[in-house]
Amino acid sequence: MPASLGSQPSLSIPGVSGAALIRALLPRLPMAPGVYRMLDAKGDALYVGKAKELRRRVTSYTQEARLPVRLRKMVSLTEALEIITTHTEAEALLLESNLIKKLKPRYNILLRDDKSFPYIEISRHHPFARLGKSRTLHPTPGVHFGPFASGSAVNETLAILQRTFALRTCTDTVFRSRTRPCLLYQIKRCSGPCDDRLSESAYADLVRQATDFLNGRSHALQRDLARKMEEAAEARAYEAAALFRDRIRALTSIQGQQSINLPTLGEADVIAVHAEGGQACVQVFFFRGGRNNGNRPFFPAHTAEKTDGEILEAFLGQFYARVQPPRQVLLSCDIPNPELMEEALSMRAGYRVGLHVPRRGKRLTLCENARTNAREALERHMAEGMARETLLAGVATVFSLPASPSRIEIYDNSHISGTNAIGAMVVAGTGGFIPGEYRTFTIRDRSTVPGDDYAMMREVIRRRFGRLLSEDPERSAGMWPDLVLIDGGAGQISAVRGVLEDLGVGDVAVFGVAKGEDRNAGRERFFPLDGAPPFSLPLNDPVLHYIQRLRDEAHRFAIGTHRAKRSKAISKSVLDDIPGIGARRKKALLHHFGSARAVSVAGLKDLEAVEGISSGLAKKIYAHFHGEG
Repeated sequence: MPASLGSQPSLSIPGVSGAALIRALLPRLPMAPGVYRMLDAKGDALYVGKAKELRRRVTSYTQEARLPVRLRKMVSLTEALEIITTHTEAEALLLESNLIKKLKPRYNILLRDDKSFPYIEISRHHPFARLGKSRTLHPTPGVHFGPFASGSAVNETLAILQRTFALRTCTDTVFRSRTRPCLLYQIKRCSGPCDDRLSESAYADLVRQATDFLNGRSHALQRDLARKMEEAAEARAYEAAALFRDRIRALTSIQGQQSINLPTLGEADVIAVHAEGGQACVQVFFFRGGRNNGNRPFFPAHTAEKTDGEILEAFLGQFYARVQPPRQVLLSCDIPNPELMEEALSMRAGYRVGLHVPRRGKRLTLCENARTNAREALERHMAEGMARETLLAGVATVFSLPASPSRIEIYDNSHISGTNAIGAMVVAGTGGFIPGEYRTFTIRDRSTVPGDDYAMMREVIRRRFGRLLSEDPERSAGMWPDLVLIDGGAGQISAVRGVLEDLGVGDVAVFGVAKGEDRNAGRERFFPLDGAPPFSLPLNDPVLHYIQRLRDEAHRFAIGTHRAKRSKAISKSVLDDIPGIGARRKKALLHHFGSARAVSVAGLKDLEAVEGISSGLAKKIYAHFHGEG
């Protein structure tokens, strides 16, 4: 967040609100750049805005006749103002984007997508660099390449790199333990450095070639490979010449498959917007090294009555608050403050970022293609929304709800014989699943018998609804569910009933979802919280299929979280329990002895010989395993 000159406490006047409040506070606002926040009666942000001159900008909200109906409502709800002054308007723009992302004010255009983007990583900490993927907000040049629009786009490029340059993808631990090459070497997807099949310098040359490819220097790389192929052929090293030939063919094939690449584009994002019916879609295409790294649609909220340029400008500020900006961004239309946005993005990136609206040529074609994708994605999104509204109305009918639910919470447990037990909650709303609202609950109650699913569910529900009662007793923050689905039957629903009665929560619709005989999907039975007889839905009922998707998502999330926790527990070393052994000393011991088991049987003198292990610490380690000093 940019440095600020200072912030003031909330400015308010008892008994005065709306436009009258703003008029009364105007003399206290500075004629300086900064950010203002409009707050409601609870102190929640209604709107966050930036200004070159705060007093002049906020004055516009007192002219109610000129404001759209939506903004008049916002002004009427305003009970206080908060002001933060900054050095420059560009700093104010960066601060505004950060605050909108954090506070999610209901009258700002909001980028609701919180997914991170994958990158290709070529690790440089090892003599034989590893090829892999990671999710990094600020990629380091020469180490991370991207972003890519999706995991599948990364996987496709990784497969190309493996086939062309044969870099290793195994972890460092696996690499150290290999005594002979794995299957990837046999199918020519790895050069086999684990078995000394390749020298460090030869492997480094492969890494350089892969880096050149990812940086868009494919043609120069092809010329270099062609020269090496000819030299190898002249030296009668036909096997090496054939290897270079295969790499050249792979590169040529890749270039032929990429139909919408633009080599002269280099590093750029192409961003287009299409708005219709009060909704909008922003489509982003990622180009790196002149190649298309895929595209992703976004559907920002609160875009009604906004122009395409206003939507695009708000999107840019929030999007590049979590994604490293490229050196150029191609836009489908002009935005209100292009120079200011360029300055802000350049400050964030640490290098010059240019915004351009192409008027002709291939770059205009790219923007038009992105706009077409945005329009088609919005049409699909709106159609899905209409179908979802119908489903939610059906859910309300099936479960006798007063209205279509806007928030559904689904709960499931996961464990293996009671170990690494967790509870999981997934959330679905009018726009589909809401991953940012998912929660996991590590089972903490020591009195719970391992494997007791009923006790686990009691703990999860007690913690979840106990927190709701504490943080939102008036149920005004939109965090209370309209419908709760529990993966289980009569036993699970009985356990939940007891907890909710103890908490005094008796007006939330709760149902157990149990599979039929032989756990046959499609024969689910639904168990009401009030103990009424369970019921089923017809096999072809769309509501049944929707509930199955909800339950399956909860199951997937619970299993995935449990596996991650189990893997972490498995990877825990016995060395972690020794006082004084941190990550650095643990690494030194493992590198010296090769395994934790070897450390456990090592003699005192051997332990003292390890770099970073003092005589006193060696005695502690020896005593830990042998019970003596």
